[in-house]
Amino acid sequence: MIKASDFGPDFSWGVATAAAQIEGAADTYGKGPSIWDTFSLRSGKIKKGHTPAIACDFYHQYKTDIALVKLLGFSVFRFSISWPRILPYGEGLVNEEGIRFYHEVIDECLRQGITPYITLYHWDLPEALEAEGGWTAFGINSAFNAFVHICAKTYGDKVKNWIVLNEPFGFTSLGYMLGIHAPGKTGLTNFFSAVHHAAIAQADGGRILRAEVSNANIGTSFSCCEVIPYTQSESDLLAAQRVDCLMNRLFIEPTLGMGYPGTDWEVMEKFSIQHSTWRHTERLSFDFDFIGIQNYFPLTIKYNAFIPVIQAWEVKAKSRKVPYTAMGWEINGNGLYQILKQFAAYSKIKSIVITENGAAFADKITDGAVHDPERIAYFQEYLAAVLKAKNEGLNISGYMAWTLMDNFEWAEGFNARFGLVHNDFKTQTRTIKDSGYWWQQFLTC
Repeated sequence: MIKASDFGPDFSWGVATAAAQIEGAADTYGKGPSIWDTFSLRSGKIKKGHTPAIACDFYHQYKTDIALVKLLGFSVFRFSISWPRILPYGEGLVNEEGIRFYHEVIDECLRQGITPYITLYHWDLPEALEAEGGWTAFGINSAFNAFVHICAKTYGDKVKNWIVLNEPFGFTSLGYMLGIHAPGKTGLTNFFSAVHHAAIAQADGGRILRAEVSNANIGTSFSCCEVIPYTQSESDLLAAQRVDCLMNRLFIEPTLGMGYPGTDWEVMEKFSIQHSTWRHTERLSFDFDFIGIQNYFPLTIKYNAFIPVIQAWEVKAKSRKVPYTAMGWEINGNGLYQILKQFAAYSKIKSIVITENGAAFADKITDGAVHDPERIAYFQEYLAAVLKAKNEGLNISGYMAWTLMDNFEWAEGFNARFGLVHNDFKTQTRTIKDSGYWWQQFLTC
């Protein structure tokens, strides 16, 4: 059985959260509406009509929730700053109540001996900016840079660990191409515009933090997964390459100064040529101190001529009769091992931190206790994969579990439970799950 001590004394252990998913207080204390506040009110967009209006009420319970982080044995608490809580209209007027709140959260972390990691953008774009085009609009970059300047100057003396963007492929593809996440836009034109502005934002954000925060440890995070062709046929192999290009290479390669990934896929070749001039390439790149890897499952991909543009289709875990979570995601720790190797092969990456990893299951509640043996087994398998990669020489310096407590899980509402702590959304009562107690024991070994 692996132990936390196997990872070495300097390895960081934490839990990750996001403002829109836990804070609540969505329209109070001076906060402006985010795209998720607006999106969740559209009929049928969120399961069971759930909204982030109250979520976990972290805004009022942050002290006890940070105490839970400490109780479970973690030394790092990753949280995000809500852009519309600081700038209700996206730019201009600063909400002093929002400034005060994050000072209090940071101070509470430090008081309890917890290292804060701040994510600057975790998907809650101010609705006022979305009205102007959001991530598809050229002006988003100046607005984002102003937000980063405020956060860096305000909190940089107390916080040294920063993550610029959370999963840019996630929010650009789900929100601006497929329309299943906020703001609900669709189409390749919206997608590629959002991609380019987000790629600029992550590099600009890094440069601002470097200039404003002394001794900063700066990273950005990517959703990524091992992409496996269903067969070794040429059509399946090429389909898997197209998916890998989008999911794993689209944002990391421009960050490393390589420009957007070109391929024998005409769509990406056109985009790459258009946006990979020396001027673009220079602004898109930044020398991050670490890269955040967010991995939950591998993808098995099959060619499908009926799928527009990408001509690829996921072969679901259930149909292949392999283990899967309540979200239908394949459980396969080797997928995390393989994607760690894939990213570590980029010579310019200095360090890797797993900034999210976890699973949703249907927890069982008996006599007030919450039993989740599947989640414990999941963490054991995936942590073994991390340790294997680390023992092979990969520079992996930390791991953050997703997530501290059950929360508003985007389009899934409150139905998908990833937490180490169970939350009753009617009473806001927290109950540590068996997996939380497992982590508590694991981190003392």
